[in-house]
Formats: sequence, structure tokens, C-alpha cells
Amino acid sequence: MLNILRKIIYTGTVTENWDEAPVPARFRGEVAVDTDRCGRCGHCAAVCPTGAIRLTQAALAVRHEACIFCGRCVDACEQAALRHMANGNLAVFSAATGIAGAGQALRAKIRRVLGRSLAIRHVDVGSCNACDWEMVALTNPLYDLQQYGIDFVASPRHADMLMVTGVVTRNLTQALLMTYEATPAPKLVMAVGSCAAGGQTFGQSYAIRGGVDALVPVDIYVPGCPPRPQALLHGLLLALDRL
Repeated sequence: MLNILRKIIYTGTVTENWDEAPVPARFRGEVAVDTDRCGRCGHCAAVCPTGAIRLTQAALAVRHEACIFCGRCVDACEQAALRHMANGNLAVFSAATGIAGAGQALRAKIRRVLGRSLAIRHVDVGSCNACDWEMVALTNPLYDLQQYGIDFVASPRHADMLMVTGVVTRNLTQALLMTYEATPAPKLVMAVGSCAAGGQTFGQSYAIRGGVDALVPVDIYVPGCPPRPQALLHGLLLALDRL
């Protein structure tokens, strides 16, 4: 016991604020488009493995929910119109469902019920486990998820939110639907990572159903391959209206 106390005193506080951690120098974050430089050649869209880039009549659009941040589009652009930014906190609300599209009364109720604490049930529907490891890191002393009143639970019946990782596979479709139905309302669903948010990481296959929103309503998307723990915390606090 004395050795443990001595180590704690020597180490000090290691917990850091989620928005103060520096990003690595080679970090690939948000893909920014310089419309003045863009020649609308379409090379970036052609090399994108997940179809995250769409060339419309108005402009070039990057759908970060499907982006795996591989950098192929940046390398393919001869006009240097695309570049990676240092911003990796790209969580967004769903435009069709969720708290962002709810009425003011429902939004107030969700905040009142879930604002002070949040119980999360993780559902892996076909991931490579990269996003899962980032979620596990949230519970270590560095990020200390519990300081925000947020924690993981074992049963969906005790959960307020489902954090779903991976492209939805056919073999895990029933598990996702049953978990969603077992979670009491009001509930939130977060699609974690490009597989869950975009559903195009592995293309079209008989074994894949697509993104999470193809089966259950998604309230918030957290892009990344995988998203950093800071990005996950940003998404959680955004969902709880604490930002």
C-alpha cells in the first residue's frame, strides 16, 4: 500500500482535458477543400476507396462520416486543393433524426434525463477492434471518462446510449436490433468510426448491411479510422449539450 501511495504522489495527476491534448505532427484530420484551387478534375473522387468525396455542380463535397483519412485524395490532387487539417473532433448530429432534429420540448427532456450522467452500452457489429481500443482508452486515468459522469454498463437495460462500432454485418444484425429494442427510452445512438458512420469501408458485400443508420436511428456520428479518444469525448459532450 505504501508503495502505491508513493507512486501516486511521485506521478501526480495525469488526467488531461480532452481539448488540450496536442495532435501529432503527421496527424490526418479534417479534409479541407480550397475551392479557388479546385479544377473539378475528379481525380480525388476517383481514388477515394469509400466514396466519401462527391463532385457536384456546386462544389466538391467531403463526407467525413465515410472518410478513412487515408490521404489518397490529397496526394492525387494536382492543384493542391485538398489538405488535411489538425482538427480531429468531427462529431456531428444526424440531420434526419436524433436530438438535433427533435422539438425543443423533447430536447429539454433528453438533457434533463441524461444531462448529469450517461450510461453507455457498447455494441460491436463487425469492427476491426481499432475503435474499440480507443473506447477502452477512455476509462484510463489519462482521459478519465467517469469525471464527466459517463461510464460503460454491461446491460442495454441500464444504458442511456448505444455506442456502435463497425460495419453492420448480417450475422450481427439481430444482435444490434435486439440491443436497441432492449435499451429504454429516451436513448441515444452514436455511430463510432467510419465503418459505423459511413458503412462503405469494405464496399458492397453479401455479408454487410451497411452503416448503423441503415438499421437503427443514429443521433450522432463520430468520424475517424479510428477516432481518437479526444474525438469520442467531444462527441459524448456534444450529445449531452455540454459544449
